Amino acid sequence: MSDQSQDRVEGTYDDLKGRGKSAWGELTDDDELKSEGAADKAKGAAKKAVADAKDAVDAALKKVTGD
Repeated sequence: MSDQSQDRVEGTYDDLKGRGKSAWGELTDDDELKSEGAADKAKGAAKKAVADAKDAVDAALKKVTGD
């Protein structure tokens, strides 16, 4: 699995985990759990953004090197 794929899988996992925590925090009125969920969702989004950046760098390198 490529680095980008691994980052996307981990990002999706963190996002889903965060959504679950946020939803459970809403149901139980647990502010700490809602905050943890928001942090996990942000972490997931960041990992996905890193994967996108890696793809952009790879594409730019291919353009320059002609591969």
